[in-house]
Amino acid sequence: MAISPILVRLADVGPFASAFWRVALALPVLYAWMRVSERGARPASGGLTQPIVWVGVTFAGDLFFWHLAILHTSVANATFFATMAPLWVVLFAWLIFGQRASGVVLTGLALCLVGGTILVSRSIQLRSGGSLGDLYGLVTGIFFGLYFLAVSAARTQGSASRVTFQATAITAAMLLVVALLLEHRMLPHTLRGLATLVALAWVSHAGGQGLLSIALGRLPAVFSSLVIFLEAIAAAGFAWLILSEPVSWVQAAGGATILAGIFVARPR
Repeated sequence: MAISPILVRLADVGPFASAFWRVALALPVLYAWMRVSERGARPASGGLTQPIVWVGVTFAGDLFFWHLAILHTSVANATFFATMAPLWVVLFAWLIFGQRASGVVLTGLALCLVGGTILVSRSIQLRSGGSLGDLYGLVTGIFFGLYFLAVSAARTQGSASRVTFQATAITAAMLLVVALLLEHRMLPHTLRGLATLVALAWVSHAGGQGLLSIALGRLPAVFSSLVIFLEAIAAAGFAWLILSEPVSWVQAAGGATILAGIFVARPR
């Protein structure tokens, strides 16, 4: 998923259009995955469960506010506030499900938050003009935290492939309405733009969100949310490889702190 901000930057459509195409173009791949993974299994009812609906709604909210944040503040600020999702996972898991995080997990979370802050500290710009964008980034993190919990709940009732496909269909329907209302440029004008949108759909969504659905059926939601901090490390690596953006020793130290936090919090 970490390459998605770069692909959004390279796409020659507007931000809300890219959010829509990210999920819409992934639907054929996700449908094929669902049919193959469920071949030979008991026929599924195919009906939408409440957790799957919440997965689709929360991910639509995540992408909508993420792109608003990018439009109104720096990418670094938007990323920083969006990566606060594990905080919301811990809070909502306690408030909604009564699940208290252990001391080990809280220690790992603290290390990951410190590492994430160090990783983007040089790029963060706190200014009054970007406060609205920062708020959008904060809301993005809340929706992403709720998304983790919704996927975790949905996976107790359905396969990863079915949850991902059905939730993506809901997200695509919601973002189509958003894009038609707010976007002026829906279709790419070049083959490179089309290829970028296909990569965004097949790699970042079908690959990234699909693997996350598999993980959330096997690992605790809180720990899985910490692993998403790896996205910040990978994003810095991709920016270095593709966009020639340098990685400082300070950023490397932040990445190492994130790895330490994940190691500490890992399930025994």
